[in-house]
Amino acid sequence: MSNGSPVVWQGPLAVPFGAPQSVDDGDALPASLIGGKGRSLAEMSRMGLPVPPGFTIVAPVCADYLRSGWSDRLQEALDDQIRLLERVSGRRLGDRHDPLFVSVRSGSAVSMPGMMDTLLNLGLNDTTADWLRHHGDPLLAPDCLRTLQRTWQSATGARDIPDDPHLQIRLAVEAVFRSWIGDRAKAYRRIENIPESLGTAVTVQAMVFGNLDSNSCTGVVFSRNPASGSPGLYGDVLFGAQGEAVVSGEHQTQSVDVLGRRLPTVAVALAKHVESLERAYRDLVEVEFTVESGRLWILQSRIGKRSPVAGVRIAVDMAEDAAIGLSPAEAVDRAGRLLDQLPVLRTGGQSATPVAVGLGASPGIASGHLEVTVDAAIKRAETGAPVILARPETSPADIEGIAAAAGILTARGGLASHAAVVARGWGKPSVVGLAELEFHAGHVALAGRRFPIGTLLTIDGATGEVFTEAFDVAAVETPEIRKLRRWRDTSGGEPSDGVPGGMEAIDFTDDELLQLLLLKGLATLEMIADVLGMDTDAAATRLSALAPALDRSRPKFIRLNDKGLAAAAATIHAATARFGANTFGDMLDSFHDINAAFKALVTRWQVRELDGLRSPNDHSDAEYDATIVRGIQETDRALRRWLSTYPCVELFGVYLRRLNRSLVALLGGDHRYLASPRIDSYHNVWFELHEALIRLAGRTRTDEYENE
Repeated sequence: MSNGSPVVWQGPLAVPFGAPQSVDDGDALPASLIGGKGRSLAEMSRMGLPVPPGFTIVAPVCADYLRSGWSDRLQEALDDQIRLLERVSGRRLGDRHDPLFVSVRSGSAVSMPGMMDTLLNLGLNDTTADWLRHHGDPLLAPDCLRTLQRTWQSATGARDIPDDPHLQIRLAVEAVFRSWIGDRAKAYRRIENIPESLGTAVTVQAMVFGNLDSNSCTGVVFSRNPASGSPGLYGDVLFGAQGEAVVSGEHQTQSVDVLGRRLPTVAVALAKHVESLERAYRDLVEVEFTVESGRLWILQSRIGKRSPVAGVRIAVDMAEDAAIGLSPAEAVDRAGRLLDQLPVLRTGGQSATPVAVGLGASPGIASGHLEVTVDAAIKRAETGAPVILARPETSPADIEGIAAAAGILTARGGLASHAAVVARGWGKPSVVGLAELEFHAGHVALAGRRFPIGTLLTIDGATGEVFTEAFDVAAVETPEIRKLRRWRDTSGGEPSDGVPGGMEAIDFTDDELLQLLLLKGLATLEMIADVLGMDTDAAATRLSALAPALDRSRPKFIRLNDKGLAAAAATIHAATARFGANTFGDMLDSFHDINAAFKALVTRWQVRELDGLRSPNDHSDAEYDATIVRGIQETDRALRRWLSTYPCVELFGVYLRRLNRSLVALLGGDHRYLASPRIDSYHNVWFELHEALIRLAGRTRTDEYENE
């Protein structure tokens, strides 16, 4: 019997990648352990792509660190991996003649672009700076030092950087762990419904320099246009710069087409690698790269965010591409729900003259009142008025303002900037790189004209145009949209983010509803309606019974106020007093085996291995998927048998009903109900049941961090 002490991760603390094949890298580990970045680096290394070597510290170590601090075991693992990296790269940290420099980056299982910290050029001190001065552009050493100082101060809060490169790396790893619980990461997780328990892996990777000389650059490309879906490389490149300069929006980038004119051999190799990654993922991919003195390095790949219009076109095109070969049913499953999220286009005012033109980064028309701060945008949106949020460039700190705004406008940044990526992911019209946008007290200036805060603006995220008038609009319609709609109608239905028709509603008592809101922390009305099995009007009526317990300071979201939090905590305390904390502690300890079996099934559902290659499960093998679904059924039966042996089973009735509803939908062929984070899927309910057990036992989620 456990005494309730925290579970400490006992598996490997770190795994290498990009090393010779004799080294066992982390390609067999799931993203829940090594993060999306770590998994992509391991997969790309195995595919033979030019990946700078490094290693990934696994995500469960994050929880151990946040709970207990740095450990001797972690220090030993870090030292071992650094020695291996030095051997593989042929360079040494702090060496006067051939120094090794590294980056330290976050990487959770779910992409959270820009929400956590990254540190570059670690290993730089007076000795190694002298090496840089003699081996690159005259500006290389001061540029790298400025980048290190900026990322160091941002991540650690300290101005002084220790001379010892090994200490630099340790402190950087600690800073990245802490950024998982930073305000911007928490805000993004609330909005995207990402579990806090995932934690972040940390990747330490040998630096390659996009600012080494005139034949060096850095960039971000997509395998297809993420705004329109049209084929061909699409993205940004910046010569004489390091990677963060591209996505930060602080610098004006150039189209990746420039690469073909300046470094044609590199451009051909990049296109080849991106194509191979798209075929491996069978989806749109986003790829980060650096060219160091004419040599191409691939730094990261992931499935790219896209606008709804692009999502539809890409799904249809890939269904018609023999090299990728999605089935029409897969295309509908992937993009059918986007048919209800399509942006609108102008039908009137086509002859209107824009006041300015930037880069159309996320298509659609948005009209709203000009605001230039996050707080002001949120406050105006809470009144029901639409908002255009204008910023010099967006950063992760702006995430709640972006969520509240109807459209986004930035003075700087390119098509792969933070503003562009987030706006496309959320289907919000966005115009970026509007160089003539100037910010002043109480107003902005555009092309020499003054626009006070509150001015009505309209942006066209397809053309990049900005207007001072509103237009008649109509839903976008393309051949791909019509084709996907036919496929959906032929198949007899489409995926949606709501409860499937005919699924039972779930009756919650007030106490159960309070606990639901406590466990979710922050939710939209649509999310709560999905859980209750109601439409949004009925869900709003049901929530009105708890009005005194709800915080309405953010109308877009539903959460408990202090009174509600106290009431929800009281229901948990009452249950603990009734059955005893030891009962729930014993339950939690015995739950671990069932939980581990379930998580293994979910991992296999999301990632599968073929001929030694691990890749996202494309669900093309019906028998493979069916085996996992049968495993979920068996696990469900085991859960119910286990729970029935305890006298407090009645407390978990609402979870069992929700699990059953999701299982019915899953068995009916709607595979989203296994693990989708956006609906009341089996995995979401399971996660909340586990969280309820943790609270009833008087523990915390980090106490229970095991095998994630």
